[in-house]
Amino acid sequence: MTKPLTILDIARLAGVGKSTVSRVLNNDVRVKDTTRAKVQGVIDQYDFLPSKSARAMRAQRSGVVGVIVAKLSSNSENTALTGLLNTLYAKGYDAAIMETQFSQQKAQAHLDVLKRRNVDGIIFFGFSGCDLSALAPFAHHCVVLAVDSDDYASVSYDNQGAVTQVMTHFYAQGLRHIHFLGIDEHDETTGRARAHAYYSFCDHHQLPARLHRCEMSLHAAYEATESLIDSQTQAIVCASDTLALGVAKRLQTLTEKTSPLAASVTMTCYALCSHAR
Repeated sequence: MTKPLTILDIARLAGVGKSTVSRVLNNDVRVKDTTRAKVQGVIDQYDFLPSKSARAMRAQRSGVVGVIVAKLSSNSENTALTGLLNTLYAKGYDAAIMETQFSQQKAQAHLDVLKRRNVDGIIFFGFSGCDLSALAPFAHHCVVLAVDSDDYASVSYDNQGAVTQVMTHFYAQGLRHIHFLGIDEHDETTGRARAHAYYSFCDHHQLPARLHRCEMSLHAAYEATESLIDSQTQAIVCASDTLALGVAKRLQTLTEKTSPLAASVTMTCYALCSHAR
């Protein structure tokens, strides 16, 4: 008796990965038409049908979606989380919320737990240096936020556009001494991309650029504020909401001490714009 073909057999015959065959079987729209046709041709040729147990497993629903954030103290992530939870609850799902604290090790541990719980999906807030390949077991039902991905559905920030928009607003008001508070450039988005956008705007409009970096924390921003203030400072643009809150608090403290310099400084929270891939 001939042993029935498995998904792995179909993948080998079609010259694709096992996950690609699974995507075709689940009608995943992200599969290229040429790849879909090749896999479907092999499936038709061998009259392949997924096993009953496999179909049964796919039919199981836990009613839970795992939401893995980078940092719960982030105002922007909390704002996004509020909207996500409202939508999930409206659809009848519960949410298992976890925090990576920018640690790949914690991210992997959380994903392992969620896999054992057989969650229906994953919403993952990415961070610089994170290994998205860990999401492979959830490839068909996950969304990555804050970073771009060619392998998974993703929603990322328009770093260049957001900084340019804020800078343009200040420039239109006649401000020319606009300083920037960022973080370590090893962070690809908040650290590097947003600082690059600031420098590009200053270079294009022939503005004096002054950038200071600190850790991504309210306290660090609070302490770093005075490093950006001089007799010419007109505005401080911050690379994140956390930094902006720290700067705002420090400016408020200085203003309460009747500092005319602090009172003249305009502070803005960095406006994050997002787009779906």
